[in-house]
Amino acid sequence: MEKENNSDIFGVNANENTDDLSFLAETAVLEKLAEGEKSEPVQDLTETRVFEKLTEDQNDDAMSDTGTLEKITDGESGNDEKKSGFRSSALKEVLLFFRDLAVCLAIVLVVVNFILRPIQVKGSSMYPTLTSGSLGVSNLLGYNMDGIKRFDIVIIYLEDKNEYLVKRCIGMPNETISYSNDVLYINGEPMEEDFLDEEYSSGFNIFTADMEEVKLGEDEYFCLGDNRPRSTDSRFYGPFRRDQIVSKGAFIFFPFSSFGGVTW
Repeated sequence: MEKENNSDIFGVNANENTDDLSFLAETAVLEKLAEGEKSEPVQDLTETRVFEKLTEDQNDDAMSDTGTLEKITDGESGNDEKKSGFRSSALKEVLLFFRDLAVCLAIVLVVVNFILRPIQVKGSSMYPTLTSGSLGVSNLLGYNMDGIKRFDIVIIYLEDKNEYLVKRCIGMPNETISYSNDVLYINGEPMEEDFLDEEYSSGFNIFTADMEEVKLGEDEYFCLGDNRPRSTDSRFYGPFRRDQIVSKGAFIFFPFSSFGGVTW
């Protein structure tokens, strides 16, 4: 049987003198002290880390403040752009409005001076063909292109009275006009006036009073109202010149019962 091994973990025989082990205790103490000295820098590292953490937090706060400032700046810039865009849009709308208004006025001027002239019938001199208060337009284009024909309705401007008359052209330039027994004579020849309302005219004993012959000049027109007993016309003013006649025909819009064109 082998002899039991009494060596401890340090490889020292247990039977050896323990005084010889004192060096082990001193070594352990030295190692402990060494470990303690090494742990001190840990504290330094910890303080450094705290400082770095604070620095990082400050940087983060600064970045956050910068981001907030940038957002505010961006917001203000966006508001400025919106205001500028609104002002630009408003100015554009105003310019477009004035442009459209100018175009409309130009169209109206062209129409009124070259195509159609608005008219309003006042008085009963053209009754029952045209009633007082009727609204419509007269034909400028047709007047300028085709001129005046017998029995056309014409618009006459009296410069001295600044007044417009609506009458019917009865006599043409260089003709002789007369009336006898309600019959129209042109150059001595009788002429029917089919445009007169027979029912209305039959209510008068004499619808058109007798009139001696009137010789018209080269640029003169004899114009009468359809309501002969109540019309102030060439029998009062005398023949009208061509330059006094501004348009011909009448297209009535109101009243609706009279809607339509007359000698258009």
